[in-house]
Amino acid sequence: MDADLKSLERKLGQFVELCQRLRADNQQLRQQLASAASDNKQLNEKIGTATNRLEALLQQIPEEDS
Repeated sequence: MDADLKSLERKLGQFVELCQRLRADNQQLRQQLASAASDNKQLNEKIGTATNRLEALLQQIPEEDS
C-alpha cells in the first residue's frame, strides 16, 4: 500500500511538472503569436503604402498612342 502511494505521489509530481511546463510553453507561444501578428500588421501596412506609391507612379507614365 505504501509503495502504491509513493508511486501515485511520484506520478502526481510528474503531472504537476508537465502542467507547469505546458503553461509556460503556452505563455511563450501567446507572446510569439502576438509578436507575429504585430509584424504581419506592419508588413501589410508597408505593402499597402508601396502599392499606393506604385499606382501613383503608373498613373504618371504617359500612355503610348498606337
